[in-house]
Amino acid sequence: MTKSELIEAVAGKITAFSRKDIEVIVETVFQSMTDNLSSGDKVEIRGFGSFKIKKRDGRQGRNPKSGENIFIDSKKVPFFKAGKEIRERINKQP
Repeated sequence: MTKSELIEAVAGKITAFSRKDIEVIVETVFQSMTDNLSSGDKVEIRGFGSFKIKKRDGRQGRNPKSGENIFIDSKKVPFFKAGKEIRERINKQP
């Protein structure tokens, strides 16, 4: 699902707001999540999952084109852990 598909799905269920208003709301939610993760905070959405930042240590790597050994610097990466409810819904047997 893309962001525009999400906006359309919300607009289909909530008719009190215009599509433009819903677009602003969705964009604000994503921006707030991004801001919290950027500052090192955790984002938790009950029933869906949580996002946090993990530090990936530097390591020795290899350039696939030249085969040359290179050092890859440490970096921070976003990590998502699915909540219990979404895991159960995904794994529900029909």
